[in-house]
Amino acid sequence: MRLYDLRPAPGSKKNRKRVGRGESSGLGKTSGRGHKGQKARSGGGVAPGFEGGQMPLQRRLPKRGFTNIFKKTFALVNLSSLAAFAPNSVIDAEALVASGLIRGLGEPIKLLAKGDLDKPLIVKVQAVSQKALEKVESLGGRVEILTL
Repeated sequence: MRLYDLRPAPGSKKNRKRVGRGESSGLGKTSGRGHKGQKARSGGGVAPGFEGGQMPLQRRLPKRGFTNIFKKTFALVNLSSLAAFAPNSVIDAEALVASGLIRGLGEPIKLLAKGDLDKPLIVKVQAVSQKALEKVESLGGRVEILTL
């Protein structure tokens, strides 16, 4: 096989629709838009969700719930996931991103007490649960709380 032998799969390439290029093209005169009416006009058509004057679905359905715009979201890290780090190592946001435990540096980090820890660590996070703090300090490690 040579480069010049390559062909696209049959039926994968279609000619583009050339509208308004004469009657014999099949798409002359009205260019496939039919006769007059809203959809035949330039810029014509209805807005998304418009139902011809009937009350649209998004207005018929009941509204529920509330979104608190002041809610603080945290990237959560469990104690069990810190087992991969070496004893007495400093664990900060960069170390957690490098190990794949959090996605990025955009959110503050909170340490939770799920799982067990078996070595002392120095953890630098923005928030920590009381149980997690006790577990880390009982092994001789420490938690430094950074400002939000």
